[in-house]
Amino acid sequence: MRPLIALTGVPIVGGGVLGWRQAAVACTTAYVEAVQRAGADPVIVPPVPLDEAAARTRLGRFDGLLLVGGGDIDPVLYGQEPHAETGHVNPVRDGFEIPLLRAAIDRGLPTLCICRGAQVLNVALGGTLHQHISDREDLVAHRNADGRDGVLHEIRVQPGSRVMKAMAGAERVQTFSHHHQALDQLGTGLAPVGWAEDDLLEAVELDEGWVLGLQWHAEATAASDPTQQALFDALVREASGG
Repeated sequence: MRPLIALTGVPIVGGGVLGWRQAAVACTTAYVEAVQRAGADPVIVPPVPLDEAAARTRLGRFDGLLLVGGGDIDPVLYGQEPHAETGHVNPVRDGFEIPLLRAAIDRGLPTLCICRGAQVLNVALGGTLHQHISDREDLVAHRNADGRDGVLHEIRVQPGSRVMKAMAGAERVQTFSHHHQALDQLGTGLAPVGWAEDDLLEAVELDEGWVLGLQWHAEATAASDPTQQALFDALVREASGG
């Protein structure tokens, strides 16, 4: 049987989808298609507040977990006041993804965390975030100036890391980024393994188990870039038992 991969659903407000008056739960097709190409069946899991027991139950039927991108995490969860540019905070989503991720780690479930997902990984393990990097002149662009789309830039990856192995041994790759926040102090058990040209941290991995956090949007270019698709292939391979 094909492995089942849980994809975290994104809450959409009523009217947020043209022609839909009611609220919705969504996930962009790029994530879905990348998982399907890798040989697994993706399942979008709706965000609801979870306690630890409910999170373990919710993951019980799945073989892997994919945390997708989206809005900012409530800074209160990592001990900070909100920056003026912090936005699109959704407490329900925070209260769903953080316990779900902790449950996945406790279970040893293969987990890939993309963009916001990497930030959730860090916060869930006690880390903090830079709330707004877009105004820093020492950094390359990590999204377009209007904030509406992403940009391509190179990253370098730590030799021998799980992230490097998941990308078929590539040490330098072009990535598509669309973020105005970044990882700051790392959570317990996380190792830095990937950096942009400006030395901004772009990839982390857990010391134990197969849990990767990528600040870039691997799904955005996976259909045309085998190196990025390889990350989803690696997730599904791990979910299938290696």
